[in-house]
Amino acid sequence: MRKIATVLLVGFISLNALETSDKLFECTEIFKARKSELLIELERIDEQKQSLSALKTATEELLKKREAKVTLQEENVTKQLNEISAKEESIKKMVQKNEELLKELKEIKMGKMAETFAKMKAASAAAVLSEMDIKDAVEILSSLKPKTTGAILSKMEAKKASELTILLAK
Repeated sequence: MRKIATVLLVGFISLNALETSDKLFECTEIFKARKSELLIELERIDEQKQSLSALKTATEELLKKREAKVTLQEENVTKQLNEISAKEESIKKMVQKNEELLKELKEIKMGKMAETFAKMKAASAAAVLSEMDIKDAVEILSSLKPKTTGAILSKMEAKKASELTILLAK
């Protein structure tokens, strides 16, 4: 009986070992198949990594080109702004010079007008100044000698003479 039990046990163990061996063989086959799938997946990941690296390099180059272009444009804008500022300063100086020339011409013109009014008789000068714009009349009167101004104002209508005198005092 022992022999039979031993034979049965050995048979069972052999059968179990054979079954385990078959399972191990199946697992090995599955692992081999899975290994090739994993290698293919690793290869695909490596290709994607290389593509990503190439894309990163291309993007960096494009960014460098754009930065260089922007820098160049900024330099051009700065240069143009400097030119505009220089022209603006030049124009301001010309305007100032023109204003000074106009002021000088106006003074010469007023001087001649004052000279003309100084040579006129007081009554005639009073009549002309009474009809003129009050600002122009004040300018002319202020450029005359006080004695001449007094003579002209004395020949004017009192209301007009007082307006001019008030403006002359300012």
